[in-house]
Amino acid sequence: MLVQSIPAEQRTVLNNVSWETFEALLKDTGENRGSRFAYDGGTLEIMTPLFQHENLKSNFGNFIVVLAEELDIEIRSAGSTTLKRKLAKKGIEPDACYYIQNEVAICGKETLDLETDPPPDLAIEIDITSSSVNKFNIYAALAINELWRYDEQNLKFYQLREGQYVECDSSIAFPLVSVSEMSRFIQQSKSMGEIALLKSFRAWVKEKLE
Repeated sequence: MLVQSIPAEQRTVLNNVSWETFEALLKDTGENRGSRFAYDGGTLEIMTPLFQHENLKSNFGNFIVVLAEELDIEIRSAGSTTLKRKLAKKGIEPDACYYIQNEVAICGKETLDLETDPPPDLAIEIDITSSSVNKFNIYAALAINELWRYDEQNLKFYQLREGQYVECDSSIAFPLVSVSEMSRFIQQSKSMGEIALLKSFRAWVKEKLE
C-alpha cells in the first residue's frame, strides 16, 4: 500500500485499498471524525478540511436554506453523509448534500442506503485545490443529479446527463439561481459578515421572485 501525503492539501492518498478495508475504516473511524473519505475503485483519499474550507461550506448551506425558505420548497440536509455503492466500488462524503426533489421519498428515514434509497438531489463539493481522485466519476456512479463545485476561484454547476456531468448556467433544483449570481455572493462572503451577507442574499432572492 503506497501512502502519499500532500501537506498543502491536507490530503492523504492510499492505493490498493479493498472495498472491505474501506468499509472497516468507515466503521472504525465513525461519523464524528474530522476527515472525509473519497473512494474510487481501490484508491482512497482522506481529506482534513481547513477553516477556509469549512467557512465556505457553511455559507453554501446558509444560501440553500434561504432559497428553500423563500421558494417554499421543503428540503432535507444529508450533510457529509457517506454515500456509497458496493457494486460500483465508489463512495464519497460530500461537503454538503441535500434531498430536494426526492425529499418526500426519504422523509422519516433514519439511515440511508443508496442500494435502495434515491441519492441526494444536490451535492456541494469544495476543493480549495485539486483532489487526487476523480470525484466526477464517483458522483456520477452514485447518480447525483446536480453538483456544485467550487475551487476557491470558480463556481460551476453541473447536471448529470446520460452518466456524464455537463456544465450548466443555472441550478436544476433552484432554477432562478444562475452560477454567475451565486458566484458573486460567494466572493462577497470573503469580505462580509455572515449575517449581512445573508440579509443581502435574501433581499436578492425576494427581488427575483417579484
